[in-house]
Amino acid sequence: MHAPEDPLWEIPASGAARFNWEYGDGRERLLALYQKGKDKQWDGAKRIDWELEVDPYNPLGTPDESLTLYGSRHWPKLTERDKGELRRHYCSWQFSQFLHGEQGAMVCAARIVESVPDLDAKFYSATQTMDEARHAEIYARFLHEKIGLLYPINDNLQGLLGDTLRDSRWDMPYLGMQVLIEGLALAAFGMIRDTTNRPLPKQLLAYVMQDEARHVAFGRMALRDYYRQLGDAELREREEFVIEGCYLMRDRLRGVEVLENFGIPKREAAELSERSEYLRLFRKLLFSRIVPCVKDIGLWGERLQKAYVDMGVFDLGDASLDQLMSQDEEIADRLDGERFAAQERDRVQEVRDAIAEGVADGAADRAEDGCGAD
Repeated sequence: MHAPEDPLWEIPASGAARFNWEYGDGRERLLALYQKGKDKQWDGAKRIDWELEVDPYNPLGTPDESLTLYGSRHWPKLTERDKGELRRHYCSWQFSQFLHGEQGAMVCAARIVESVPDLDAKFYSATQTMDEARHAEIYARFLHEKIGLLYPINDNLQGLLGDTLRDSRWDMPYLGMQVLIEGLALAAFGMIRDTTNRPLPKQLLAYVMQDEARHVAFGRMALRDYYRQLGDAELREREEFVIEGCYLMRDRLRGVEVLENFGIPKREAAELSERSEYLRLFRKLLFSRIVPCVKDIGLWGERLQKAYVDMGVFDLGDASLDQLMSQDEEIADRLDGERFAAQERDRVQEVRDAIAEGVADGAADRAEDGCGAD
C-alpha cells in the first residue's frame, strides 16, 4: 500500500461553535430527514457480503476502450499483465479519492454540527457524520482487502477540502462538501454502479449512494432557505467559490497520477487524458448532480452560468435531482431484495438437501437392519 510521507494533515479551525437553547420542533422536512437518517443506519461489516471474490487486476470489469492508454502509442507495448495492473491502479485511484472524500465529508459534517445555528440541522448532521464514517470504513476495507493498493489524495481534491474547512462562514462546509464534493462523488459512484458487473463494488456503491441521497437533500434544503436571505454581493461570493471549485474538481478527474506510475511523463499523461473520449464523457456526466443542485439552491448568476457553458455542462441544470435521488434509493432496496431472496432460496435448498440426505440415510439404515435380521 502506498502511504503519504506525512499521514496527518492539519487545518486550523476557524469560525464559531454555536449552541441553540431553543428546543422547539424545528423544520418539519428536516426533522423527517433526520428520522430517516436514524432509521436507515446500517453496519458495513454485516450488510455487505465481504466473502465475494474480487479480481484485483479487473475489479470493476473495465473494458479496454475506457482505459486512457487505449489507442495510444503505448497500448501495443502493454502485456496482458500490464493491462491488469493498469486496471488495478485506476480502480485504486478512483476508490482512494472516494475514501479521502468520505473522510473529508465526515470532518465537514462534524463541523456543521458545531457551527450551524439551527438545532434541527445539528441533529441531522450528527447522523451524517456517522454515515460518512461508515463509508470511509468500507472503502478503506475494500482497498486494503480486495485491491491491496492505496493512492494519496489528489492535490485538487485536497485544495477544495482545505478551502471548505478554512472558511469561517457556517454555510461553506455545506456548499463545498454537500453540493460540490458529494455531488461529484455521487455521479461518479452512479456511473460505476451502473456499469460494473462485479457484485461487491456494486453493493458498496449502491448502499453508499442511498445514504448520500439524503445528504444532498439536506444540503439543498438548508442552503435554499439560507440563500433566500442573502444579498447580491454575498451570493456572488458563493458563486465564485462554486466556479473555482468546479474547475478544480473537473481537473481532478484525469487520473494523471496513474499514468505517471507507468512511466509516462506528466505532460504527456495530461494530454492523453484530455484526448480520451471516454474521460470527456465521464467528466461531463459527473456534473449531472452538481449543476441542478446549484441552480436549485439559488446560485445561478451570469458568471456561474457562463462557467458552466465553458465546461459544456450548462444544459444539466434542468435535470431532476429528486428523480435521481429516488432512483438511488430504489436501486439499493432492490439490490437488498435480490440478495435476500437468493439467500432464502439457498436456505430452502439446504433444508431440502438435508431432508433428502436424512431420508437416504434412514433408508440405508433400514436396509442394513434388514440384512442383519436375515
